Amino acid sequence: MDGGQITGIIIVAIVMLGVVLKSIFRGPRHPVIFNDGQAKLENQRLREEVSELKERLKVIERITVEKENSLAKEIESLRDR
Repeated sequence: MDGGQITGIIIVAIVMLGVVLKSIFRGPRHPVIFNDGQAKLENQRLREEVSELKERLKVIERITVEKENSLAKEIESLRDR
């Protein structure tokens, strides 16, 4: 073996070692599994959160589309809540 082959083998060994260490420290790749009751509760919580975020997005879209003077009115009405 000449110097070029040894260098290639060393580079491949270093890369392989890096891949192995990365996979070891990354941990398991499977998702967290809930039992049926936990999954239903988590699903319901996420649905409620998405619904709330959609409502907030609608308000933001409405505010940004309206004219500037109506934007000031909307901000004032939100402050009054």
